[in-house]
Amino acid sequence: MRSKFKVGWVLVMFDLPVGSQEQRRLASRFRLDLLDLGFFMMQESVYARNCVSMDKYRQFLLKVRLLAPEEGNVTGLFITNKQWLDSVRLTLVKPTLRSRQIANGEPPHQQLMFW
Repeated sequence: MRSKFKVGWVLVMFDLPVGSQEQRRLASRFRLDLLDLGFFMMQESVYARNCVSMDKYRQFLLKVRLLAPEEGNVTGLFITNKQWLDSVRLTLVKPTLRSRQIANGEPPHQQLMFW
């Protein structure tokens, strides 16, 4: 059964161990794999990707599950496009080009521009 929410975002949040060189290598590989799947980094351990349906969301979660290291915590979440657009950045640690663009009312990310 299809959800009535057809367009949304997949969020992948993770906390991976990086105590050993091998753990750091696996964590780095996982981040690169997320980028290869079309995700972009929102924060160091939070990645997002647009998603057109709950079926696609489940497909992405399966791929992420297969790529995730055995150690650590990885969480997937689907939010609707309306929830995404209603989100607000509450604090900025260090102003960046991206945060200045958002503060000036420029589009926050290119993926939003095709909607």
